[in-house]
Amino acid sequence: MNDRIDRRQLLRGASLAGTGIALAAWMPAWAQSLSAGMTAPLPSVSGEDITLRIARQTMMIDGRPSRAIGVNGTVPAPLIRLRQGQNVRLRVVNELDEDSSIHWHGLLVPPQFDGVPGVSFPGIKPRSTYLYEFPIRQAGTYWYHSHSGGQEQLGLYGPLIIDPAGGDPIQSDREHVIVLSDHSQMSPEAIYAKLKQMPGYFNYQKQTLSGLLAGRDQPLKDRITWGRMRMDPTDVSDVNGSTYTFLVNGHGPEDNWTALFTPGERVRLRIINASSMTTFNVRIPGLTLTVVQADGQNVRPVAVDEFQIGVAETYDVIVSPTDDRAYTLVGESIDRSGLARATLAPRAGMAAEIPLLRKRPLASMTDMGMGGAQSADGKAGMAAGSDGAMAGMDHVRTDSDMAAMPGMASQHSAPMPGTAPAAGEMQGMDMSGMNMRDFSNAPKVDRNPGVQTISMSPMDRTGEPGQGLEKVGHRVLVYRDLMALEPNPDIRAPERSLDIHLTGNMERFMWALDGVKMSDTMEPFPFVQNERVRVNLINDTMMGHPIHLHGHFFELVTGHGDHAPRKHTVIVQPGSKVTFDLTADAVGDWAFHCHLLYHMMAGMMRIVTVRPRGEAA
Repeated sequence: MNDRIDRRQLLRGASLAGTGIALAAWMPAWAQSLSAGMTAPLPSVSGEDITLRIARQTMMIDGRPSRAIGVNGTVPAPLIRLRQGQNVRLRVVNELDEDSSIHWHGLLVPPQFDGVPGVSFPGIKPRSTYLYEFPIRQAGTYWYHSHSGGQEQLGLYGPLIIDPAGGDPIQSDREHVIVLSDHSQMSPEAIYAKLKQMPGYFNYQKQTLSGLLAGRDQPLKDRITWGRMRMDPTDVSDVNGSTYTFLVNGHGPEDNWTALFTPGERVRLRIINASSMTTFNVRIPGLTLTVVQADGQNVRPVAVDEFQIGVAETYDVIVSPTDDRAYTLVGESIDRSGLARATLAPRAGMAAEIPLLRKRPLASMTDMGMGGAQSADGKAGMAAGSDGAMAGMDHVRTDSDMAAMPGMASQHSAPMPGTAPAAGEMQGMDMSGMNMRDFSNAPKVDRNPGVQTISMSPMDRTGEPGQGLEKVGHRVLVYRDLMALEPNPDIRAPERSLDIHLTGNMERFMWALDGVKMSDTMEPFPFVQNERVRVNLINDTMMGHPIHLHGHFFELVTGHGDHAPRKHTVIVQPGSKVTFDLTADAVGDWAFHCHLLYHMMAGMMRIVTVRPRGEAA
């Protein structure tokens, strides 16, 4: 590990510069800066009366100005620090020339204060003030952001930390809030327009002829097969490092935002993915990350080396650096097109070695919904200690349950160690006889051009570490590692089951739920107050989707019984199925959507309505 930049790199760069090659053109972006590092904490506000002013501004990223929308003059917006049990009044002043809003992501609030325009909330008109007022019923790490147009992409997001009313079971000597995000010089409107015109516009990592000749990526037979199906195995992330700069607390990789520690301290990192479109793989080379909280809910500690964090998820981790040296916090984008970078160090001005970007992942037949989920058996790329067993799970059958394909594990059978094929083992299969759009596998899905594929055998992949992390050779968090620290508040068996399909046409950038876009229906997903429902999210697309339900927490069905992890957002891996149990305890209308901004804008959003028990449907 090095302070600043390795001397040999600088000498080599200087030599290149002497031959007419600019140093800045040779060196990676994060190595071009000799910055002493940014150590200023996030601006914060607290108390029972808080004013937040939304306005346009300029923000500096790696020394370059960029258009933004901030709150109280900052991006990210100020850290709001509250305490469980208090009441809060938040006066939001919209100084924009357009409507705006703020959604309190993960907070349990009355529906009229949830902050989604058109869903129990009118939005905040230009040059006007809106008063949010609600009790703080929970503790943990959360965040807030705009739910209006592309304002979130422009910087309208911020962290929200709630301290517990009593003692905190998570003990630490110091804490830092880490807000990961993505930012582009291109306007959100222009990004969306390009995606609609050409969904692969930002993908500069497609397979090439030179790669084929060099033996990289897929062999010719597979490329022909995938081409016939009009599928691109490199289509992992719609918007990426070709247009995004990936940020930590509003700072680019060159800025070297730095969090300080004293060797021997237990340091709590509250990590929030506030990006618009980026799934990050987070690690700190040289340090173990002990996960202690997920989506604001305490979990039994689990030690890992890396974790994948979807858009809108939060993870709290404990690190215990003992050496008097710097460490690099890496938030690598899922398609490996770039990274967010910060430094954890005993003193300002230090830096550590920054890992090279790893090889970008390719989608597999498993990602296409062909089955073949890997088992969580503790092998390389899996979190240590995961046995993959799901014995005792109560699988509630539904009308849309499919028969298992010959030679493939049933979608209702948990993958057991040594029995399921690895994700890449299905490459080279003859796909000519398989129907990738068989609506008998999804009878309730609307048949329209927006539904390109239907997963033939979606598998539970909650025992897998996330796309591209299967063989990294160290411990990676999987959802099945997560166990609630305390028993769940409602452990009743589900009264009914509901299948919801995540659908899309990746060639046309069309996204929906059950094949129906938000703009095409007024029909909500109906629930009755306090009913217990098992929800099966079935991903019929080849892209992961972070699905968020407003106003509620749900329990992931991963075999942990009354200690199932409670979350508000869950990544549904490509071609997979995620099951959660929900207590519909919040009467009102609530947004339910993919948290990839442009997927939501394209239609992958619906309303969940919870009506009082006894009220006529």
